[in-house]
Amino acid sequence: MKFKIYRLVSMLLISLVTVKAFAIENIIMPPGFVIEKYADVPNARSLAIGENGTIFASNRSGDSIFAVVLENNVAKTITVDDGLSTPNGIAFHDGDLYVAEIDKIYRYDDIESNLYNAPEPITLDIDLPSESWHGWRYISFGPDNKLYISIGAPCNICEEQGYANIVRMNPDGSDREIFATGIRNSVGFTWHPDTKELWFTDNGRDMLGDNLPPCELNRAEIKGLNFGFPYCHAGEILDPIFGKGKNCSNYRAPIQKLGPHVAPLGLTFYSGDMFPPEYNGQVFIAEHGSWNRSKKIGYRISLVKLEKGFATSYEPFATGWLQNDYGLDTVSGRPVDLVVLDDGSMLVSDDHAGKIYRISYSASTSS
Repeated sequence: MKFKIYRLVSMLLISLVTVKAFAIENIIMPPGFVIEKYADVPNARSLAIGENGTIFASNRSGDSIFAVVLENNVAKTITVDDGLSTPNGIAFHDGDLYVAEIDKIYRYDDIESNLYNAPEPITLDIDLPSESWHGWRYISFGPDNKLYISIGAPCNICEEQGYANIVRMNPDGSDREIFATGIRNSVGFTWHPDTKELWFTDNGRDMLGDNLPPCELNRAEIKGLNFGFPYCHAGEILDPIFGKGKNCSNYRAPIQKLGPHVAPLGLTFYSGDMFPPEYNGQVFIAEHGSWNRSKKIGYRISLVKLEKGFATSYEPFATGWLQNDYGLDTVSGRPVDLVVLDDGSMLVSDDHAGKIYRISYSASTSS
């Protein structure tokens, strides 16, 4: 019962975030970077890129999947399918689109040839939990051609078997196995372009105050690592309930502690040719923003700089979706996911404003 009450309060508080019309000129980035609207996509969540350049976007609250294509250099949004149930995770693999509901994963075969008349999806033969708390899945294919799926904890803090992990399987759903455990709620992961290691964000628990615990950027270079939840948070904070008798040294610490309650979601290693060279191989993270902190935090794109696989700094890259007007926090957007296009620009989805933005760089505008 207390979990249900907590979830209801959470939803009510989230709904009270003050809405403000988006003003793109409010976004602040380093000199030379420009942000512009790429497409209107209602409740744009996870992003995936097709072999032909189609941008696929999920719509968790509207229960739809969209495709964005360029026609005469103008983005056109196509509804690929609707009537789904909380379709957050999407992934593209070998010409097919994979879509994750809470307890199902569908495959749309040869999707880019059938954007206006999507085929009847094939349901993978897998058994996923149906609990809705942290039940929206993030999915992606790794360099091993395995489908990776997040299984969030069905609670703020609890010890439940079969949850709080990332699993992987073959594209047809066979040979499922747990890849990593002790992960409260990951809604974004990717692979290092050189080492092929899995990197992922994790959302820290609530109700320990405004400043505890930090959210996390993690690295899993091998199968079987445990990242601590629900016993240890951010590599050093024993949980007041579940941490008794535990030792944080027995769990994998994060590569970088992120801001407390910033809600880090999608992330990407920059691998294009457009941004200045110092951004190559660095990690961009979409911070969706806090929901219950007394002073809001997040609502931005952050940058974690790396050297030899270890973090050297954590700093804001794009800010301005959160404004403070006359002492009142107002929110005009909430970044969700990030992908890098072939031209080196970066797309950002925003489920609050219902848009996808494009961030580009030009040396001529950097001075």
